[in-house]
Amino acid sequence: MTLKKWMKRWGLGIRGKLWKMMKCMRSGEQLRLDDMASSSESLATRDYSVSYSSQAAGVDTKVENSNIEEAESSLRESGYLNYEEARALLGRLEYQKGNIEAALHVFEGIDIASVSSKIKASLSRRCEQQNRRRSQSDTAPPMSMHAISLLLEAILLKVKSLQGLGLFEEAAQSCKMILDTIESALPEGLPESVSSDCKLQDILNKAVELLPELWKLAGSPQEAILSYRRALLYYWNLDTETTSKIEKEFAVFLLYSGCDASPPNLRSQVEESFVPRNNIEEAILLLLILLRKFAVKKIEWDPTIMYHLSFALSVSGEQRTLAHQVEELLPGIMERRERYSILALCYHGEGEEMIALNLLRNLLRNRGNPDCVLELLVASKICAKNMVCVEEGISYASRALSELHGRCNQMASVANRLQGILLSTQSRSVASDSERISKQSEALEMLERAEKLTIERDPCIIFHLSLENAEQRKLDAALHHAKQLLKLEAGSSVRSYILLARILSAQKRFVDAENVINTALDQTGKWDQGELLRTKAKLQIAQGQLKNAIETYTRLLAIIQVRTKSLGAGKNLAKNRRHSNRSLEMEAWHDLANVYTSLSQWRDAEVCLSKSMTLSPYSASRWHSTGLLYEAKGLHQEALKAFKAALDVEPNHVPSLVSTACVLRRLGSQSIPIIRTFLTDAIRLDKTNHSAWYNLGLLYKADPSSSVLEAAECFEAAAFLEDSAPVESFR
Repeated sequence: MTLKKWMKRWGLGIRGKLWKMMKCMRSGEQLRLDDMASSSESLATRDYSVSYSSQAAGVDTKVENSNIEEAESSLRESGYLNYEEARALLGRLEYQKGNIEAALHVFEGIDIASVSSKIKASLSRRCEQQNRRRSQSDTAPPMSMHAISLLLEAILLKVKSLQGLGLFEEAAQSCKMILDTIESALPEGLPESVSSDCKLQDILNKAVELLPELWKLAGSPQEAILSYRRALLYYWNLDTETTSKIEKEFAVFLLYSGCDASPPNLRSQVEESFVPRNNIEEAILLLLILLRKFAVKKIEWDPTIMYHLSFALSVSGEQRTLAHQVEELLPGIMERRERYSILALCYHGEGEEMIALNLLRNLLRNRGNPDCVLELLVASKICAKNMVCVEEGISYASRALSELHGRCNQMASVANRLQGILLSTQSRSVASDSERISKQSEALEMLERAEKLTIERDPCIIFHLSLENAEQRKLDAALHHAKQLLKLEAGSSVRSYILLARILSAQKRFVDAENVINTALDQTGKWDQGELLRTKAKLQIAQGQLKNAIETYTRLLAIIQVRTKSLGAGKNLAKNRRHSNRSLEMEAWHDLANVYTSLSQWRDAEVCLSKSMTLSPYSASRWHSTGLLYEAKGLHQEALKAFKAALDVEPNHVPSLVSTACVLRRLGSQSIPIIRTFLTDAIRLDKTNHSAWYNLGLLYKADPSSSVLEAAECFEAAAFLEDSAPVESFR
């Protein structure tokens, strides 16, 4: 019987029949409609018996009317309501009522594998070209779009039922079947004729969004990653809002899931196009795509995109790129304070300290920005690295303390620590001894106050306490703090080992200091042994083991060369490390040249200096080592020229100031006041330089106009400082 004749015969009675069918299915009775088309899959040829609880009795009329309309629509399109469609309708009814277990029981009766193959075949046929004739053997008509949507919705509701019952893996497998069916039927993506079906498109949107979440709940992060990539790479005809939501969720998962994703295997890509190599790169790419969508006004502004991008670019060492992204944002998108703070942190991370400080100055100059404690602390930290800005840094730290008002002890501890560091820096530049001693006492007081404010011991504070005590030649207190620091960090920091070794060397315990360095070398990776090896060589020189020192320097230089090659070129993450390598290598060549000079091996010393020349032609340290070589050869005029060249490069280079004064005193070509100027300048810059004090004492002794007491005071200071001098500066 054709649909037209069937509709004519039954007419308006269709709703009554469907209502009766629904009631009969819920009550567990058998229903046979002999007047419907004789299909092997119709309800007329099957016994359908399902038992339900008494909850099914109170069916909401509005919900039932909706399901009746669905059934009516299906009947109008295909001429019959088959078994799977009937179950899909009834299952949806139970799901809408909140009977998840009952709904799942109904959905389990649908043969999903069979239904999927039929949907696949129907979609494939619908997408064939119009002029292509079907073969005579293909007698089965394709499923209607309404029936396809109804059955796919049933599978999706089954997925949600499984999810609600905590069966996440089974839910993910069922959800994956929806996408597998569509993708295998339409490998080139959804055509317009299919995607125009709003209900089918809505089902696909939900399935594409849900699948990664289900894999995450099932504890399968790799499957979740594949599902996210599938959602973004296949043409599902998703709207911009849905795609953007998936991109953001995928980026967040890549950044914080702790799972290492393998690089995507793209089916097709433009030659030389960028392919992410790891989680961070893929997340950055997704977040940049989202920013680009916002720039062209495809999506609304979401501040969390910038937060996640800031994290991703920061951990990958791309602070400058982050700064460019922030600078490109339109005015008004980000608050002025937030923009300036992020930019300052970016340039601070890149080593552009003055740019960062100027940004913070512009922000902090405006008194309308209350509670800028973080910005004040960052500005104070930057000022601590620049002798010119020390006063400014102290004012920032004091302002941070006044704004805190005792609210947060941790932040107050940081402010006190920074103020202590700044006062210590300031003490090294003051003229009078009384003022210097006062500043040093204040610095220690601030650091001790910072330590008291912390709930748990802070390694950074203890380090600076040890360092400040060592600088003031309070070696016992410095040693106590250094040992505490090493214990607190469990030997994980190279700088703590080096500080302890320097303190021991100041106490002339060279063997103990070398043992500390050897322990550190055993516990440190080869690439991080550079500073340790240099300290070890200095200790060996102090003990007169010059040949051992040469071997240590040779080992150090070999490690630096291999390490430099392994870092490669053009990697932003390694740029700071490459700079550190270059500086360490240059100083190692200078130290080695000085060792060869002391052994009168002139040729070897010259080779070392030539190696340094290739690294940096303008180095005060290299010119000073060259002057020492000339001086050892007895070429005092050439030595004087080398020392002057060092001072041209770096006017405050203390070793060159002292060496220039020594050569001038030997030559006797300059007046005593000029020589004294070089030595007093050296002492002003470094009051712990025992060589400067000793030579100043010799100058006073040789000067008839100077008192013997002045010379004695200089010799006394030189003796005290030499007795407590480390093999290399504490800082």
